Amino acid sequence: MAGRLIVISNRIPMEKTVSGGLVVALHDALGCAGGIWIGAHPETGVADEAVEELGSSPYRRLAFRLTEDEQANYYLGYANSVLWPLCHRRGDLVEMRSEYEAAYRAVNARVARIVARIAEPDDLIWVHDYHFLPLATELRRLGVSNRIGFFLHIPFPALGDLSVLSQPERFADDLAHYNLIGLQTRGDVARCLEMYRADPRAEFMPDGSIKFRDRVTAIRSFPIGIDTAGFAADASQETVNPFGREEPGRFIIGVDRLDYSKGLPNRFRGFARYLETRPDGARPCLVQIAPPTRQQVRAYQDITRELEEIAGHVNGAFAELNWTPVRYIHRAVPRVELARLYRKASACLVTSFADGMNLVAKEFVAAQDPGNPGVLLLSRFAGAAEDMTEALQINPYDIEDIAAAIGTALEMPLAERLRRHEACLDVVRKTDVAKWSTDFLRVLMTCGASANFRDFEKRGAW
Repeated sequence: MAGRLIVISNRIPMEKTVSGGLVVALHDALGCAGGIWIGAHPETGVADEAVEELGSSPYRRLAFRLTEDEQANYYLGYANSVLWPLCHRRGDLVEMRSEYEAAYRAVNARVARIVARIAEPDDLIWVHDYHFLPLATELRRLGVSNRIGFFLHIPFPALGDLSVLSQPERFADDLAHYNLIGLQTRGDVARCLEMYRADPRAEFMPDGSIKFRDRVTAIRSFPIGIDTAGFAADASQETVNPFGREEPGRFIIGVDRLDYSKGLPNRFRGFARYLETRPDGARPCLVQIAPPTRQQVRAYQDITRELEEIAGHVNGAFAELNWTPVRYIHRAVPRVELARLYRKASACLVTSFADGMNLVAKEFVAAQDPGNPGVLLLSRFAGAAEDMTEALQINPYDIEDIAAAIGTALEMPLAERLRRHEACLDVVRKTDVAKWSTDFLRVLMTCGASANFRDFEKRGAW
């Protein structure tokens, strides 16, 4: 009899209702396979191996609690002040402290003990993101021989940047304990292979997999997507105008967590430069939605202050009594309302300096009116740019390029907008989030020990 699917991620859905592409995809896969989702409870607690049952239908949700020290050192410390900037090409923002790494290793070891206690021999284990890079190492140490897959949702670090770590050789070693390493783009795969090519402990196999000491791991690209049909349906709903009486007219939308990797200050500067050179009578608005995140980390406090200063400067320089150029919203917006905003926007501006994929780009494309679509301005450094080649690709480091692209997008004729949108929508559909999870699990089922692949298929797991 085939086993279950066990998913481990830092975050875990706290309610039975599901929303968002990743949660929807994992919800469906877990429901079909009769699985278990393990993750951190949003509230802190004590450092034990107890788990809290959050729900058991159609799959179990189990939450462990981090202590306040672990929240500070494992999560805000090593995960988000070391690994996050490292993977986003910001080695200058890495804060190395011995207590960070110690807590990171300790939490991974504790989670491994929880998983090892729950896992049965035929279970398939799927680990998500940079919070749990060494989890397979700890599981193997406990004698867990199940097939274990790993998916990194953020960019894979460049080889030279890994030297920032206190023990850079452990990065390749930890990953090699997984049967399958899933990455967002072909570029990420190339960087991962470069790391192993430079490591004398690694050997390339004829099928492209990596033999690392006595272990073999496969490396593949699985570009994550969205629930395309669901998001398009949300966008097409007839609802109350989200702007009320304060309709801005033509506007460009930006939606990002308030993170230094998103290039928000340059986005505002590029928009300001466009305003300096815009055609007479043009008064577009930039609507920027930027929910706060990791506010305890100094780098995030700095970017918050910088963005508020730039927004104030732009509005002070260009605003008129009946026109506010920048509408900066420092909080989250509900999914359905966001989908409607995408549909009403003339353009969407994505200026990431580094991004694993950027699902905002895919959401915007899916939300558009197919008869009169807006234009996607997409950073060439976002993972989505690898396949969405018909988006208006921009250099987020070049203020003049951003400004020129805004002008091009707002003046683009309908025929060109239709052509670009159709090509981008084709990519969004082909990388739908359901396909992402299906493809990953199918490959993982062929990795490592002999698999009960047909049993999983018969149960409709994917």
